[in-house]
Amino acid sequence: MQSHRLGQTELYLSPVGLGGWALGGGTDWGPTDETAACNTLAAALDAGITFLDTAPIYGQSEALIGRALQGRRQRVVLAGKCGLVKNGSWTDHDLRPQTLIRQLEESLTRLQTDYLDLYQIHYPDPKVPLEAALETLVRLREQGKIRYIGLCNVTEAELRRAAAVCKIASVQNEFSLLHPQKGRAVLPACRELGIGFIGYGTLCGGILSGKYRQEPNLRRADARNYFYKCYRGDAFLQANQTAARVKELADQKHTCAAAVAGAWALEQAGVSGVLMGARTAEQVRQNAQAAQVALTEEEMHFLENDK
Repeated sequence: MQSHRLGQTELYLSPVGLGGWALGGGTDWGPTDETAACNTLAAALDAGITFLDTAPIYGQSEALIGRALQGRRQRVVLAGKCGLVKNGSWTDHDLRPQTLIRQLEESLTRLQTDYLDLYQIHYPDPKVPLEAALETLVRLREQGKIRYIGLCNVTEAELRRAAAVCKIASVQNEFSLLHPQKGRAVLPACRELGIGFIGYGTLCGGILSGKYRQEPNLRRADARNYFYKCYRGDAFLQANQTAARVKELADQKHTCAAAVAGAWALEQAGVSGVLMGARTAEQVRQNAQAAQVALTEEEMHFLENDK
């Protein structure tokens, strides 16, 4: 899998990365089968996926990745996040300096490493100025605990504010056929500023892989129930129409639907890589195929139903 440079950094990512949210299980995704998770991580590395993304609130994700990377740490670009904390059944924003420092130390311990290649603010915190949080991350970078600083879930205005404070390596926003707007809202600024862009939620929790033929019965706490807005009512019917187009094109190209959905995102100008979740080795192997799929302009229009 040919690597893509992340913005103007010295980091080179596999275009398809493994997102750690679903892998870690927890209340968002249900119990994790540790053996299956370890097999998934091994399959990712075997498939040429060298970009792994995780966060403290992703259940067991950090600990699982840490164990899987023993003896192989130098083979991957390891990305972490900060600024979200669990408060009972709630998730709170917290970009105070003491929280960022503590979260990084705890993440490094669980990941069994002494540095992260990319450390990202998970979400802006309305209680803490973005500039103040970035100043803390700059100090952590100067200490050698992180190599590059990134942002997640930001607007163009927030990105420009951040870029005035320090060098920003990348932006990670949701970006998929079903939810393209959060990516397209910042991609022009990323290109202008030489900042890499990483899309997440490429399969919208699996729906674009063709996994769901009918509306699933999900737990209230399931991420597909509260985060991805395409699993209920009319939104599900519309999402399935898009998923059907993805499957139709995948059949024509003799590949899987997940690969076509990932390829759509990778074809967008300025995209450095996409994160695709997986819970099994077979899923991660299917995701990896996205790097090998080329789409014509006509095929892109077909997927977007842009007549």
